[in-house]
Amino acid sequence: MSIDTLIDLAQATTAAEHYRPAAEKILAGDPAQSVRNHYASPCGQFNVGIWEGAVGRWTVAYTEHEYCEILQGVSVIRDATGAAKTIRAGDRFVIPAGFSGTWEVLEPCRKVYVIFEQKPD
Repeated sequence: MSIDTLIDLAQATTAAEHYRPAAEKILAGDPAQSVRNHYASPCGQFNVGIWEGAVGRWTVAYTEHEYCEILQGVSVIRDATGAAKTIRAGDRFVIPAGFSGTWEVLEPCRKVYVIFEQKPD
């Protein structure tokens, strides 16, 4: 492979996909979101891109493992028991597959994501 196969996230021109969580998952606000999936592996299990979210709160249930690096904004992630972690620009963390709870954007948020979704056995 050549150097041309490298994907520079700062220079990528992937079109944004705009969406909202399913209505039954929205708990507060109007959490409009967009994703620019800059890379998808040929096997479909590994993806890298940029996510943006507007103010709001919704339920989450992760089937994938996700590394996040917050580029801007403030969010609060709560687990199913209500325990919370506030995340902001500069924070880096992993959400393991099986995590469920809520994601709440307090200030418009932007993050780099790296996702691995294991294929079922």
